[in-house]
Amino acid sequence: MLKFVKNHMDSIAGIEIYPIISLLIFFIFFVVLFWWVITAKKDHIKRVSNIPLDNQNDDIL
Repeated sequence: MLKFVKNHMDSIAGIEIYPIISLLIFFIFFVVLFWWVITAKKDHIKRVSNIPLDNQNDDIL
């Protein structure tokens, strides 16, 4: 089964660019996410981390 898929994909012209594009998207996403975490304001992090402990939203249920 894997041999069939591998041989079929080898016959497609220009397919070698897709793994490179996928790797770049993956890498860029995590670099941007890391940059956002490092530069986030500490006040915002504290406020967001306390959301699950906030009891004011119990009226919704």
